[in-house]
Amino acid sequence: MKKQHIFIFLFVLSIQFATAQFTLDGEFKPRTEYRNGFGSLIPDAADPGFAIASRLRLNAGYQFESFKFYMSMQDVMVWGENRQLKPEDSNNSFSIFQAWADIKLGEGFSTKLGRQMLVYDDQRILGGVDWAMQARSHDAALLKYKKGKFMMDLGLAFNQDFTATTGNPGGFQSVGTAYNTTGFFSYKSMQYLYLKQQWETFSASALLLNNGFQNFTGDPAVADGVSNLFTLGTHLNYKKGAFGAAFNGYLQSGERQNSVDVGGAYLLGLDLSYKVSKGVALGLGAEIISGNDASTTDKTEAFFPLYGTNHKFNGFMDYFYVGNHANSVGLTDIHASAKFNLGKGSSLLVKVLNFSGEQELASGEKSLGTELDIVFAKKFNGYGLAVGYSQMFAADGMYELKGITEVDAASTQNWAFVQLTMKPKFLNTKPKE
Repeated sequence: MKKQHIFIFLFVLSIQFATAQFTLDGEFKPRTEYRNGFGSLIPDAADPGFAIASRLRLNAGYQFESFKFYMSMQDVMVWGENRQLKPEDSNNSFSIFQAWADIKLGEGFSTKLGRQMLVYDDQRILGGVDWAMQARSHDAALLKYKKGKFMMDLGLAFNQDFTATTGNPGGFQSVGTAYNTTGFFSYKSMQYLYLKQQWETFSASALLLNNGFQNFTGDPAVADGVSNLFTLGTHLNYKKGAFGAAFNGYLQSGERQNSVDVGGAYLLGLDLSYKVSKGVALGLGAEIISGNDASTTDKTEAFFPLYGTNHKFNGFMDYFYVGNHANSVGLTDIHASAKFNLGKGSSLLVKVLNFSGEQELASGEKSLGTELDIVFAKKFNGYGLAVGYSQMFAADGMYELKGITEVDAASTQNWAFVQLTMKPKFLNTKPKE
């Protein structure tokens, strides 16, 4: 079905509902970025990157007394990627980002089936990755329970490849279940249990997560078993008056993709916050993520935060755990921040982060550098604007880690962005009494 046909269908459908609530809303998010060392150190001989990208979403929701349905369509466009008068999208970025049904089962139970975002706690392990234009969603089935201030989610997923063969056009394979999609910790199967209890000033949650990764040895068409990686941890949050504290503690064991043994991998994080006044909030924190001894190849002690919103952590320049730094020397991140409420919907965030390896590099060096992040945000009538600037002050270890000498690297490593966010509400029809 063509895109325009889907939009027309949704519009016509929206006027038909008289016994249920129907919502239709959207999002338009263009972002301009200047990249002169974003993600890694840029060589002095290289030119900075500069581009504009937009995310467009159309979301439809339907709520009946016994179930909810939601669908979100999105397209990610880099300005200029399509030549003039080209009839199709050159990067095939149009997709169904979410499509799920949430069915009530009674006595606090419900089930949520389909493509959906899995977002828990501070999004350290499971998050929406909304900063990335494409964001993250999962094809999963959830059994949910909620009573008072207690909740439980049991999630299950089994992924399979799309394959078009003779006699089976547009379907999945009829023989075997080998899963050929790889990269970015793409999993063949997933099972998790999430529990959370909320009290007046304190909340505690526990996550038990298992991911099964398809292994291939020799012939890439022949599957060779599944590696299972188990992640166990907790998130604790305390808030009373002007003071707040949040703790993360996670362990990983089992096997990564291609049967690499994992043992002793951990993540520990503590963040403290204090609201000095109505206009000033301070933050202080540290995070330690275990790394791996480079001399070993058949096993690792390196932790990886899997499907979290990693842009939120360890600096906005994304030097660590954003499609990089897997199975490396780990990370010790000590950071301090101040957020200023400037009035009239405006705020200014200033954050300083100091990085070092959890383990030594080959040279014995651990210090990686210091990053400065500054973000100004302002809310207008119906839309928001964010402007950010970041700079990396690399230490000797960063040059070694990123594989470039200080002489060859640009003297200034920085990144800046301007982002506009609009979320129009088109329709919100309430059922007849």
